[in-house]
Amino acid sequence: MHPDPDLSALGALGGFFVLRTGEPPHGSPPTLAAAYAVRDDRGARAGDGQDPVLLRARKVAETLRTPETRVAASVAHQGFVARLWSVALGAAVVYGRVPDLDPRLLRWDAEAGAPDDLWLTEVRMLPVGALGELVREGHLAPLAEAVRARFRLPDGLLRGNAGSALLGAARQLDRRSVADGRTEAGDRARALAAELLAHPALSGALDPVTLRRRSCCLYYRVPGGGVCGDCCFDRPPRRT
Repeated sequence: MHPDPDLSALGALGGFFVLRTGEPPHGSPPTLAAAYAVRDDRGARAGDGQDPVLLRARKVAETLRTPETRVAASVAHQGFVARLWSVALGAAVVYGRVPDLDPRLLRWDAEAGAPDDLWLTEVRMLPVGALGELVREGHLAPLAEAVRARFRLPDGLLRGNAGSALLGAARQLDRRSVADGRTEAGDRARALAAELLAHPALSGALDPVTLRRRSCCLYYRVPGGGVCGDCCFDRPPRRT
């Protein structure tokens, strides 16, 4: 049996790393497999009220007070991808294994805030070597397809979001490892992130020297927003 069946040690790393286990006590939100499978209006398998991807974007739009749905969708996408990378990378560093993040095992409350939005209904630990495929093929690809269909966001932006989110998770683990006096954990996180960023699915998303992204997440268009620390812009572009 896994020594931490509730994956409780991930919570000590920060809110983005939390992964609840078991069935949610407040109803039964859809699995991520179901969320990714919902079609947009042109393929209409479900109305807006049943579309978790649209619901998340609208929630973020309300929180950021932005009228631009595409901007909210990009910010929501980056935040959600950061959750997935953080859980997987954090588990690899803490446990030396990763939980099976099969979308059919993960329930997602699109209208809740982190860390209560993700629930893993069955804990099955896998070798660290499965990490990349679990996140890339299991989530990044179908999530990007769902976001593109609804909001017409370009591939480069979504790849930049994924690369930036991965690097952010690794940096948080590195900072935490220094604070805890366990720098070897930070070394593992950086090495894993470098390997994942070299994969063709993410290669080129970030500048290899500066580690700044080559696309913009559009956060500068949020009222009161600016450019992020790894933005491709030095200052917010002039809005037209």
